[in-house]
Amino acid sequence: MTTPSRSTGGPPADADALSLLATERTRPDLADLDARSTRDVVAVLAAADAEVPAAVAAAGEAIAAAVDLVVERLERGGRMVYVGAGTPGRLAVVDASELPPTFGTDPDLVVAVMAGGPAAMAGAREGAEDDAEAGAADVRARGVGPDDVVVGITASGRTPYVLGAVDAARAAGAGTVGVSSNPGAALSARVDVAVEVDTGPEVVAGSTRLKAGTAQKLVLNQLSTAVMVRRGKTFGNLMVDVRVTNAKLAQRVQRMVAEATGADRDAVARAVADAGGHAGTAVVALLARVDAERARELLAAAGGRVRVALETAGAGAGGPSPDA
Repeated sequence: MTTPSRSTGGPPADADALSLLATERTRPDLADLDARSTRDVVAVLAAADAEVPAAVAAAGEAIAAAVDLVVERLERGGRMVYVGAGTPGRLAVVDASELPPTFGTDPDLVVAVMAGGPAAMAGAREGAEDDAEAGAADVRARGVGPDDVVVGITASGRTPYVLGAVDAARAAGAGTVGVSSNPGAALSARVDVAVEVDTGPEVVAGSTRLKAGTAQKLVLNQLSTAVMVRRGKTFGNLMVDVRVTNAKLAQRVQRMVAEATGADRDAVARAVADAGGHAGTAVVALLARVDAERARELLAAAGGRVRVALETAGAGAGGPSPDA
């Protein structure tokens, strides 16, 4: 796999260098921010946030390379391990926790490791980010190896906890991805794929929970969602492995199966019930005109990919199915 070239430099890891980072710069045009009206402050924040999607889009090639790296390792039986401190760590926990219900994945497939441990999710443990050895130890404690990918996330690109974690991951033969908000970040020189989203100075100087945090959320959404799409966790854009855990999701499964197959309401209801609520099984059963047991067999042989299962069965990938 070809990945974007990695940076070979970055600011030195000392206090003076911190002030040179784009994310730490101040905006002189906002020197009177505290004297402005509420509406003006909100407008300034909105305008700053509006800059983020373009910055993330500019990193699209690197994000795609990260997706390919993760997919390759997961296909080998590995995991994706997010590592972060503070805001990046919390965003990583959120992203990892949302994947099992959305895509039916094992909770251990994508995990988040946060400086300071679970307690840091709800309460700040700011000093934890300065401990490089703790980052390395946390990665080693999770048995990270050659089949895994560690994704380090840090706005500054120089957080010691994250650098220690990716160094330990590389030493263990794991793939590594770095997500930062500063060009030429120190992290970028230590990973296989560097995703640098240049978000520039914040409205509140140095508060990287703002633009940088928004960028991290977008990058993690794109990374994890694209990985799941590539691994066959959707049929088209439908969540065919979603876990039905409430009434809303049960209704969503019914709608998705109907949209994928064109079958009427009664046929969909029967297929979903026979499939135990699993949308993908119901879709295969209806489009391939087989029962739920055979649909499960086809899906298992296809690695869970609905489109491949239908091709194996000689069925079309869409269109209405006759009433069952």
